[in-house]
Amino acid sequence: MSYSTLSNGSKVTCAVAAVIEDAAGRVLLCRQAGGHGLWGLPGGKIRPQESPVHAVIRDVREETGLETEVVELLGMYQLTGDGCGSGIPDLFVHVFRGRLDGGGPVVNAPGRISRLSWHSPDALPQPLTVTTRTALADAAAGRAGVIRELQRDPEPEVTAA
Repeated sequence: MSYSTLSNGSKVTCAVAAVIEDAAGRVLLCRQAGGHGLWGLPGGKIRPQESPVHAVIRDVREETGLETEVVELLGMYQLTGDGCGSGIPDLFVHVFRGRLDGGGPVVNAPGRISRLSWHSPDALPQPLTVTTRTALADAAAGRAGVIRELQRDPEPEVTAA
């Protein structure tokens, strides 16, 4: 696992995600294969010695089977708090706007995600990760380059995949 250490000594996991829209304005979301079955943006952890841009391109390819073009940095989101239990490191997520090259995405990482589908911004599936909810709201408002600290949601009930 890739951790960094903040100046206060706490651990943080660094990750990436992408807000990808189709021509109809729908957003691409992934449902986690395990755990609580949360819906989120395509992405994952940044590997050691990997830049956030390279990480998001790699993770989108791994999850969808398609190449993505990075358009801009939507924002950087630090997820903190004990909503999911104590001892969980903070999560620092670089969220990019992306554009898929080629055909339709398919679940290409079945161990990590159980579903991959397009959703209208006014009919999003639940439960969504707090980072996904916030990044989608920032994207809908036309924002870019935001920096936000977010509090973890309490653990939702485990839902059927």
